[in-house]
Amino acid sequence: MSASVTDFVATEARFGAHNYEPIGVVLSRGEGVWVWDTEDNRYLDCLSAYSAVNQGHCHPKILAAMVEQAHRLTLTSRAFHNDQLAPFYEEIAALTGSHKVLPMNSGAEAVESAIKSVRKWGYEVKGVPDGQAEIIVCANNFHGRTLGIVGFSTDPGTRTHFGPFAPGFRIIPFGDAAALEAAITPNTVAFLVEPIQGEAGVIIPPSGYFTEVRELCTANNVMLVLDEIQTGLGRTGKLLAEQHEGIEADVTLLGKALSGGFYPVSAVLSNNDVLGTLRPGQHGSTFGGNPLACAVARAAMRVLVDEGMIENAARQGARFLDGLRDIRANTIREVRGRGLMLAVELHPEAGRARRYCEALQGKGILAKDTHEHTIRIAPPLVITTDHVDWALERFAAILTQDFS
Repeated sequence: MSASVTDFVATEARFGAHNYEPIGVVLSRGEGVWVWDTEDNRYLDCLSAYSAVNQGHCHPKILAAMVEQAHRLTLTSRAFHNDQLAPFYEEIAALTGSHKVLPMNSGAEAVESAIKSVRKWGYEVKGVPDGQAEIIVCANNFHGRTLGIVGFSTDPGTRTHFGPFAPGFRIIPFGDAAALEAAITPNTVAFLVEPIQGEAGVIIPPSGYFTEVRELCTANNVMLVLDEIQTGLGRTGKLLAEQHEGIEADVTLLGKALSGGFYPVSAVLSNNDVLGTLRPGQHGSTFGGNPLACAVARAAMRVLVDEGMIENAARQGARFLDGLRDIRANTIREVRGRGLMLAVELHPEAGRARRYCEALQGKGILAKDTHEHTIRIAPPLVITTDHVDWALERFAAILTQDFS
């Protein structure tokens, strides 16, 4: 007899660290926008593994690239060249307009690599006194879970009892260009920021904010580092979220959808100055830039462009956003979004967003709560008009439901 949902959950609870609180579903397969649980119930995935599955679950062309490469060569370490790394560099640089590429694995590794790189640039190029480099970050940021990163988080849940933390970070409000200007000193080497704060609840800055940010960073010789690990690769209806204001970052961080959900792949993209300071032996990763990762990433980027997923995200995102805003429900405080990065914020008196997500599960939709009262919605970019309309009917039914 196969294991039941209860068995799977109980076994996880017995052996696993309790650092997650998943929705009570045990998934066993996926295809496109759909996932199925162990009892063969079908769900529309409205999380996309936090935007790692932009290309849809188990995309056949990415799968084929992975299988083909896995038969040939998977790992060499960077002690040797491999025949997938150079084409990966060339293709991601052409796609994003970047000059230098540093391949890593997880998004958090990309962030840590960027922090190291901009500090090194600050000391060796900008002339900041050794040990005094400062990086400005935003309140309510989410850049990962490593010790270095949680040290500049403002979320008590990610910080409490994990210290002491490394110095060198200044925290300002998100979306406030005047606060950035006031925080910059001669020792500021970078401003690290998400174009849209995802984990905070899809917080979108005021129009024109990043235009001002770009001007301030340029005027003060500060590297603008955009964490596009969630927002990049089509999620917001543009290849990169920076394109909504027509700016270019000095350093761009990509991950998640860079592999289409098949394998951990991330990258730091920059101009020559920042990554140009790195010398052999000063930074690296055994798995970073491995041939399997590069082959997967090349296919993942290719299908995004060739199959029009970025344009589809813009179209379907607008339809989804309008449909959510048309729902007349006393529970809804605000609906926000750009492309297929959406959120419904509930009034506190409506109760925790988690119970709405659990109710949506019963309607065949998987979404995830964040920050107590917000439902995040981020389906794969292959979603169709029929899928969106089907989902909107179910969101309307749940959001107008009386849970009291």
